[in-house]
Amino acid sequence: MYDILIAGGGTAGLSAAIYGVRAGKKVIVLEQKSYGGQIVNSKEIVNYPGIPKISGFEFAKGLYEQATGLGAEYRLGKVIHIERVANGESQNAEKGEESYLLVTARNTDGTIQSYRTRTVILATGAKNRPLGLDREDVLTGAGVSYCATCDGMFFRGKDVAVVGGGNTALEDALFLSGYCRRVYLIHRREEFRGEEKLLGNLREKENVVVIVNSVVQELMGDTVLSGVKICDTVSGEISELPVSGLFVAIGQMPDNGDFENLVELDDKGYILAGEDCMTDTEGIFTAGDCRTKIVRQLATAASDGAVAALAACELIG
Repeated sequence: MYDILIAGGGTAGLSAAIYGVRAGKKVIVLEQKSYGGQIVNSKEIVNYPGIPKISGFEFAKGLYEQATGLGAEYRLGKVIHIERVANGESQNAEKGEESYLLVTARNTDGTIQSYRTRTVILATGAKNRPLGLDREDVLTGAGVSYCATCDGMFFRGKDVAVVGGGNTALEDALFLSGYCRRVYLIHRREEFRGEEKLLGNLREKENVVVIVNSVVQELMGDTVLSGVKICDTVSGEISELPVSGLFVAIGQMPDNGDFENLVELDDKGYILAGEDCMTDTEGIFTAGDCRTKIVRQLATAASDGAVAALAACELIG
């Protein structure tokens, strides 16, 4: 029997593990792939308080070693089902009955493993929505990025492009305009979903070029991005845009489908929870990018992990 089972071994999940074991609880972390989450793909982290510069891999490795060094268990496996069990039976517990949560996970070899725990923290994260282009994965980290605040500084004085039409894309373009020689904002429609004020601020920037009714059709460059081919959705005309960086901001994709009957999700699939990280199901908490929130940064993920773990500890007593 575990006190806290954490689904997800990213920054939020490992931070929760650290706080859980330091509170004297028996903690296990289940991670589908490898520890660290998306941050391991970042060459440098320069915006985490107290750490001027560190690679994403080193940061994740430090979290992992700290959590496991304190006594947290870590296993590979994807959580696929959670149910409440009372008196040894797979049924809903009546109020006042001693109960626990039965968690089922699929191991990397396809086998199924079950775990008993008193509380669960869902920290499954969310992945950036890709463009779906050939070789996009190969060029990720070599010109293609999904985080302007993480990687923008690497393109100081260079030409870059941002793809998207929401607030994130507009904010990324504004941020990059302060460092890059020229910023192209590419949107597939005429109208933007983002705030008009942000768009107005962008149009005032002399080094920002807004390109509408266009989509990125092809990535150029063998091992490093050298440009993109864009297609005008109205005329069908293809043109080449020489850029050193392409920042994709077309949304994220949470992976919470396995929990939709357990906790409430919003219309985009994120787990509904506030800054207290509590879901609408007692004993189930959430942390990090998989929950509804405005700011998704490394620091807020770590904060969520601490909040969720301490809330779980308080419930357990």
